[in-house]
Amino acid sequence: MNLPGKGAGTVATVDHLSDFVREALASGHDAARIRAALGEAGWTGPEIDQALSAWDPGGDLPPVPRPRPYVSAREAMLYALLMIALVLVCYHILGLGFQVIDRVFPDLVDRGLRDSGSMRFSIAALIAFLPLFVGLDARMARRDIGSDPRRRSQARRVFASITVLAAALVLLGDVVAAVHAFLSGDLTPRLAAKLALVALTGLLVAACYREDLDG
Repeated sequence: MNLPGKGAGTVATVDHLSDFVREALASGHDAARIRAALGEAGWTGPEIDQALSAWDPGGDLPPVPRPRPYVSAREAMLYALLMIALVLVCYHILGLGFQVIDRVFPDLVDRGLRDSGSMRFSIAALIAFLPLFVGLDARMARRDIGSDPRRRSQARRVFASITVLAAALVLLGDVVAAVHAFLSGDLTPRLAAKLALVALTGLLVAACYREDLDG
């Protein structure tokens, strides 16, 4: 059984791998034999799983192609709206939290008038966007989980990947800011509380969508 390998200067494509799996199944080889041979040739586990999941042995028929994960323009639009809502919710939660922290740990140097208008705006924004985000996310997740795992939307994977990446970058920036403030002697309780709020928000967002990366 000839296997496509990853030779020097030549990158085997996913189509080549899928064609090989189809031909191997048509020749009567079982999935375990195909998996072992592909592994010996240098293919990774996820590549092999994806290629095998694309075909059903078909019994007395030739291998039957299985439905592939899809990308819908409507879903892409909904996930774009979901991402915008998530960004605005996080932004206004942090803005509102920072103002609460400023009241709990007042700056003795800055005794100017507090801007209560920005707090009202953040509250208004959360009232508008938080229900939208929660409802839309629950709807999209329910539809995705209830479907055949082989047909789960690529749009959700992309959304989850971007969201977790953004959360990771925010957490890294938060750590850098905390270390810099500590080394500079500027890590006050006020600043520490704001950094902790940013870290908590980033961790919650990353935890919510981490499982969807491979979903």
